[in-house]
Amino acid sequence: MSTYTATIRWSRTGDGDFTKGQYSRAHEWEFDGGAVVPASASPHVVPTPWSDVAGVDPEEAFVASLSSCHMLFFVDFARRAGFVLDDYVDEAEGVLEKRSDGKMAMTRVTLRPRVTWGGSPPDDAAIADLHHRAHEACFIANSVTTEVVVQQ
Repeated sequence: MSTYTATIRWSRTGDGDFTKGQYSRAHEWEFDGGAVVPASASPHVVPTPWSDVAGVDPEEAFVASLSSCHMLFFVDFARRAGFVLDDYVDEAEGVLEKRSDGKMAMTRVTLRPRVTWGGSPPDDAAIADLHHRAHEACFIANSVTTEVVVQQ
């Protein structure tokens, strides 16, 4: 078993009327290795100036987490199979929408990995298998009910 930590820091700043929702949602995420990431509510959910478009919002972090986990397993499985990768770029996209029970949820995340191979690339069937295995192994994908689609 492993434990992971994050410290989330927010302080009320500015002159807005807090009781009317006029306060900044900007905050920081600090991780155990020392990385500090500016964060905020999504401007799609909380309009500016009460959100910070430069901050990472939880929905973006969710998409990035799924994409990163998939990539790490894909690269390792490809290495184990004897393939060499030079680059992996994924322009992942998540969809936030209302579920049938009326709650908002990230209902679908689409991964669009583009891989540049060094040496001889695997055939399409082997690539599909690597993606399937990466998805099955990804800790984050195994932790959510969101549909995760890999488009090659």
